Amino acid sequence: MLTSEQIGLYHEQGFLLVPGLLEAHEAAQLRTEAHEIMKRLALNHDVEATWSSASAADVDGPTALQHCHDAQYHSAAFSRLLTDPRLLGAASDLMGTSDIQLHHNKLFVKPPGNGSPFPLHQDWPFFPHANDSTTAVIVHLDEASELKGCVRAVSGSHHDGRLEHSGTSDFFLSDDSAREAEATTVSAKAGDALFFSCLTIHGSGPNLSDEARTTWLLQMRAADDYPTVDRHRSPGQGMMLLGTNTGRTPPPSSLPTTA
Repeated sequence: MLTSEQIGLYHEQGFLLVPGLLEAHEAAQLRTEAHEIMKRLALNHDVEATWSSASAADVDGPTALQHCHDAQYHSAAFSRLLTDPRLLGAASDLMGTSDIQLHHNKLFVKPPGNGSPFPLHQDWPFFPHANDSTTAVIVHLDEASELKGCVRAVSGSHHDGRLEHSGTSDFFLSDDSAREAEATTVSAKAGDALFFSCLTIHGSGPNLSDEARTTWLLQMRAADDYPTVDRHRSPGQGMMLLGTNTGRTPPPSSLPTTA
């Protein structure tokens, strides 16, 4: 799926933007579907997802962020996306395995004008795994520019291993001031996909544009990896997205509930 140069760049940087993973018309259809899901959910549920730690970011005034966990239970379009061979082919190349499980997925909509930022963090504290194989892909369903609050990532930071974080549910780097200057802005077009390691420092700015920023996030793990803490359960977790199950993942009941 990917070239040796792309795979090498991923291992060097800890992240890789794959242009045009989806066609523009596919991204547009999924964007429409995502916003329809948010409208339906908002009738009976709180879809606000701004981190409590967003106050750590330099933002004036209140911000907002809509989200939907486990999008495959709300639309078959996202069930199909979970097993899209283009996405999983790239993931297999980058993760170095042909046996990949679902951890979770979710939709995010940053509203125009005041979309919430994400402070710099690594993903591992949210769902620690023994081998740190958990890998994310953000599929952009519309343009993500710096003005719209696109992802910012610190190249090579995954080589630093697990870093100290603050927070109990929304984790962010205890001291991110030094890393802010190192972060690279990763602008993207609709249909582009950003892959990154659970150890890669990343975050995103506020959406100050006049258009919503819409993304779908998928978290995956190697089938021979397993959680070390019973945290962040979700329906469908452990579903085989690619390959076969090695049977090494212990049941959640056997895990501690805190790190």
